[in-house]
Amino acid sequence: MAQRIETVLITGASSGIGEALTWIFAKNGYSLILVARSADKLEQLAEELASEHEVTVSVRPVDLSEAGSAESLARSLQREGQQVDILVNNAGVLEHGAFIDIPPQDHRRMLQLNVVGLTDILVHFVPDMVARKSGRVLNVASTAAFQPVPSLSTYAATKAYVLSLSEALGEELRGTGVSVTTLCPGVTDTNMVAQAGSFADSLPSMLIGDVEKVAAEAYRACMKGTPIVVPGAINLAGTVAARVVPKWLMRRLVGVAGRSTL
Repeated sequence: MAQRIETVLITGASSGIGEALTWIFAKNGYSLILVARSADKLEQLAEELASEHEVTVSVRPVDLSEAGSAESLARSLQREGQQVDILVNNAGVLEHGAFIDIPPQDHRRMLQLNVVGLTDILVHFVPDMVARKSGRVLNVASTAAFQPVPSLSTYAATKAYVLSLSEALGEELRGTGVSVTTLCPGVTDTNMVAQAGSFADSLPSMLIGDVEKVAAEAYRACMKGTPIVVPGAINLAGTVAARVVPKWLMRRLVGVAGRSTL
């Protein structure tokens, strides 16, 4: 009897870290379900992945910031008999600027996608993994999750939520056969960061991570079931400092840095 090929569902798969992860999983022989808003980008990527690595790839154009979208996605896959063995929660959005200058709808979209959408995906896919006693979850947070970041206030808060939820969920699921890994990358060379404008432009190139390397570290950590992975020595040192430096001092330090990008 042929061994079943495991399936990976990746949200935010059309670009950035999500796209880089699609290539790594495809190279390692996994079937893929690609989720993002852009049908055209997903179709093109699916064709390239299937052609180069001879894997099964399906696409699901879904806006996970819309209420009920995660449930609809889960139900459609269940009807088709599709089992998700590895779940990659990568979809997210970033808005840079002063809190009072960012339009209300943009704050709301960050919350809906980065927090509500991610949680809904977990709610509708993790129970089946637990029932099977097998599964892996990779949630994408950020080094911004470790401290408040003026000029990225709402974004950083959403990523703090992702990290906290992931750590708690990982402990709840200990011994069930399901692992939860949180990827906390620093500033990475992606379209999302490029759109942040002055924030990315103000940083030295040595602080901007390579998306392929970040994705490779994320993949290795996910497959090992490592709870938290922070790519890059400088980023790792920064997250350690954020947890040991007094909060008032860290607040002042990141305040100076954050305000300088406005």
